[in-house]
Amino acid sequence: MKLIYIAGLVTSFVLLSACSSTPQQTQQQASDARDPWQQFNRKTHAFNTVLDEKLLVPVVNVYKDVAPDPLEKGVSNFFSNLNDVGNLLNHSLQLKPLRAAKDLGRLVINTTLGLGGLIDVASDMGIYQQPEDFGQTLGYWGVNPGPYLVLPFLGPSTLRDTGATLIDAGSSPINQYDPVAHQFLIYGVQVIDHRRQLGDLEALISGDPYVFIREAYLQRREHLISDGVPSQDDEFDDF
Repeated sequence: MKLIYIAGLVTSFVLLSACSSTPQQTQQQASDARDPWQQFNRKTHAFNTVLDEKLLVPVVNVYKDVAPDPLEKGVSNFFSNLNDVGNLLNHSLQLKPLRAAKDLGRLVINTTLGLGGLIDVASDMGIYQQPEDFGQTLGYWGVNPGPYLVLPFLGPSTLRDTGATLIDAGSSPINQYDPVAHQFLIYGVQVIDHRRQLGDLEALISGDPYVFIREAYLQRREHLISDGVPSQDDEFDDF
């Protein structure tokens, strides 16, 4: 619950700061209707970039040097197994029983035969993970994404996905760990593992990094919500 409270404070900070822009600033920056708070978003993007380069990447590099490959793989599998709890919940909310059954099957198989999720036995059996979060669930039921947001520490989002993040955090099995200090430690390891999987982001980016990441995020979210069905928007491009 403390994690949800912190996330709520971050969300409130973003919205209040964005809304504080003057009409003239908003008119100058809002060349894209999806991104009316671009001035604030760019500043937050710059802050997150410095944080990534100066803090997160060095930590990840040390982690990669110290941890053997089997350990890195086991850590990734462990968090992937925890994510299947949210996948099961959201596939159920979207009334997709077959996908929910696969999520449940993955949880049972990997938690038991996979030694608590350290080994992805289910994928070896052909039962692959299908990521789903509450933002995708809201989108599936027709909730518009709203303005694009760049959240401090958390990165790209939308107004819809920002609110959904609170639900995802509350439903995470990590919140069941006691004491709370262990929760923050586990979340910290999860962030490091996630950043390691992203690899060298700069090598993938072309042009304006802010615009590239914004378009990549929005198009990926549309792709996930539609379960891979191509968009009818003529301007839609796959990254």
